[in-house]
Amino acid sequence: MARTPRGELTIRVQAMPKDTNPSGDVFGGWILSQMDIAGGVFCKQIAMGRVVTVAIDSTQFRLPVFIADTLCCYVNFVKQGRTSMTVHIEAWVNREYDKEKIILVTEGEFTFVKVDEDRNPTPIED
Repeated sequence: MARTPRGELTIRVQAMPKDTNPSGDVFGGWILSQMDIAGGVFCKQIAMGRVVTVAIDSTQFRLPVFIADTLCCYVNFVKQGRTSMTVHIEAWVNREYDKEKIILVTEGEFTFVKVDEDRNPTPIED
């Protein structure tokens, strides 16, 4: 059975030539940064305030991302603590000339903490 994305589509961005290494592959760090942005957008809505990344608990790079791929980050809520939230983020791509097919390229668990204006952890209100 084919797997489909889990969670809420949070961002979509196209991989550009500037995002590659000398071999022409998109940097893993660029992919992680897009996933981190998506997690921050998602968690900020839950926290109703500023959040910061405190951990990337796991990441698995499955397939490469190429120039002109559209990277789609899906965020799925895992758990909430007093000040923190853990989310599972999946990065899928639509290849440039195959917009009907979506492929899982990277996934991982990220933890964010709600912070106040002084960057101190602060409780997440229910």
